[in-house]
Amino acid sequence: MWHEYGLTWADAIRVVISAITLYTAVLLVIRVLGQRTLATMSSFDLAAIIALGAVIGRAILGYTPTLAAGLLGLITLLALQTITGQIRRLRRGAQLVNNRPVLLMAGQEMQPDNLARSHVVEEEVRAKLRLAGIRHPSEVACVVLESTGQISVLRRGQPIDPGLLDGVAGAEKMPRDLLWGDGKHRA
Repeated sequence: MWHEYGLTWADAIRVVISAITLYTAVLLVIRVLGQRTLATMSSFDLAAIIALGAVIGRAILGYTPTLAAGLLGLITLLALQTITGQIRRLRRGAQLVNNRPVLLMAGQEMQPDNLARSHVVEEEVRAKLRLAGIRHPSEVACVVLESTGQISVLRRGQPIDPGLLDGVAGAEKMPRDLLWGDGKHRA
């Protein structure tokens, strides 16, 4: 009976290597497909994520998952998440792990190239505008797809400190009259 709960050293090594490999693969896929991949989910996306989780879990645990294999897989994934969190605290590490924020809308103008590159459709941006209480495009200063995958909406009114747009891809397309001071910033 104990063999149903236990784990051999060979199986333990296989679980750890599988967990590391699949965790890295998921990070790479998200990096390539963009930050919107997992940020907000429709019911279809949720079903796909659950199915992917089941496939990944099965691949990590192998043919006959045991309690020990499950615990080892869980501990390995949590350790990888902790390590990734520490790497993200470093500037170079954050650049390696995170996608760069992207300007989706500058003033009233959608940025079609950035939308396509980020896998965001105009309907998503319009939904975020409505959620932000925007009633007309003239109220928008900018819309940014953040590195977290969330979409930020900044309203017109007060000028934007260009420092808030540091590192944002496409920030150079911001209308100068919407920026604080001389409008010079690093993109």
